[in-house]
Amino acid sequence: MIAEETLVNQLQRAETQASAFGVLVDTYKERLYWHIRRIVLNHDDTDDILQNTFIKVYKNISNFKGDSKLYSWMYRIATNEALSFLKNKSRMMGVGDSELQDRLVANLKADVYFEGEEIQLKLQRAIATLPEKQKLVFNMKYFQELKYEEISEILETSVGGLKASYHLATKKIEAYLKEQKEYL
Repeated sequence: MIAEETLVNQLQRAETQASAFGVLVDTYKERLYWHIRRIVLNHDDTDDILQNTFIKVYKNISNFKGDSKLYSWMYRIATNEALSFLKNKSRMMGVGDSELQDRLVANLKADVYFEGEEIQLKLQRAIATLPEKQKLVFNMKYFQELKYEEISEILETSVGGLKASYHLATKKIEAYLKEQKEYL
């Protein structure tokens, strides 16, 4: 695997940019795909947002200063793209954020790319009830196994705040799943 500093250098030079961008896409496409997918819950939307993310990365790589890690910068772009997409989608559908999340989770079962079982659907329903920040933190920590320091760089939030958000998110998810179990 190519060193990040070398890759950034190659991305910022016209003569090596195209080949370096291919390496960048190959290196990060799967991780970014799953990061976006956990936010928007739909394969086709995820593909579109992933493509938009890489377009933004390509157009703005010359502005990357190296203040954070390259993948943190790309995750931030992907996160913003996914959240903007959801806001636009809820506005176009004329529904609130929570209703949109309910619809997205309901559509998971029909999504041919969703391979989860009933318990994963319940977990997704529980995650959908979380506030946006807790949802992001939970997904990055639980599914992507990112360190708090990495999440802090991506979301530009303190590590202490992230730990609190993750703790609250897990408690809310536990309560939701326990409540659902009692109704069965």
